[in-house]
Amino acid sequence: MNSPRSFRTTELVKEFARQGHEVTLLTVKDDEHHIAFEDEYGVTIKDLGPLHFPEIILNGEHGLSRLFKRIMRRGLLQLFEYPNIELLFKVKHALKTESGYDMLISIAVPHSIHWGVAKAMKGKGEVADLWVADCGDPYMGSKIDSYNKTFYFKYLEKEFCRKADFITVPVEDAKLGYYPEFRDKIEVIPQGFRFDEVEIDYSSYSKHEVPTFAYAGGFIPGGRDPRPFLDHLLSTDRDFKFIIYTKSSDMVKPWVEVSSGRIEIRDYIPRKELLKILSTMDFLVNFENQSSLMVPSKLIDYYLAGRPVLNISANGIDNEKVGRFLDGNYEQKYKYNGVERYRIENVCSQFLKLYDKVEGHVSVK
Repeated sequence: MNSPRSFRTTELVKEFARQGHEVTLLTVKDDEHHIAFEDEYGVTIKDLGPLHFPEIILNGEHGLSRLFKRIMRRGLLQLFEYPNIELLFKVKHALKTESGYDMLISIAVPHSIHWGVAKAMKGKGEVADLWVADCGDPYMGSKIDSYNKTFYFKYLEKEFCRKADFITVPVEDAKLGYYPEFRDKIEVIPQGFRFDEVEIDYSSYSKHEVPTFAYAGGFIPGGRDPRPFLDHLLSTDRDFKFIIYTKSSDMVKPWVEVSSGRIEIRDYIPRKELLKILSTMDFLVNFENQSSLMVPSKLIDYYLAGRPVLNISANGIDNEKVGRFLDGNYEQKYKYNGVERYRIENVCSQFLKLYDKVEGHVSVK
């Protein structure tokens, strides 16, 4: 899938295998792609089984039908964490037959994967000597959702936090999204990327006649919100081309419709293909999150694409800075800090060091 947590999983599996470790991945197996992946990287992929809870899709719905489905989707999500709650039972069942591992890494979102591991962990070391629960975003402590999680999910959250040996998060501020009694278990390990897999001819870039720029990713109303930026762009009456790769198309459609072709929506494409396209843009756009509990991994993809980044603050639009970017002046581009820590080799090393922190463990080689 084209998602940060899928990239997280894939890159960890590939790098652990490349370093000589014996790797087993439990997921919803797709023979068309996963058998070739097993052969290429020398890993074992075991099937969690097909998912039976259908997602409630809003695309193509209108009027009362759309309203009804929207209410039903929100209600089922808040009451039951539907449809992802199914993974709790899938993971719990799958782990009943697994044992003898040095380390188990569970990856969320969805957090129901952690919940399933916790339900399967009846005793210490039953499945693995060490359990690391890797979290892209907090669950109960999330600051980017437009609604609060139902109170009883805190019991599932506290159960996995209590049973896990370590909880890993991508940034230091994310610790604040977890219950205080578990923060001493939290380690910061950022998203990992294999830099040398990106094949881009950076010298082939040439400036467009019309300022052409892009954004790739999802949107969050009131959080990672593009609407003030789109309002400003259309108010300038300037000629430009803004290409948006997203599945959150409903949120920006009204601006697309009145943009006279200056704003274009495109569906997600494979990551390597996307990076090559992003490398041809004059600049790229990043929308800051309202919360510092998470940092978008797309910034590393933007770094690999090699183009300057216009960072749109969650506190408001800097009209003069936007104007300078449209003029081709990128002096105020986003400044990267410590990019080396995102190399997948360094990220895997940090996971392995967690094993050394537990008394009685011998280093995993």
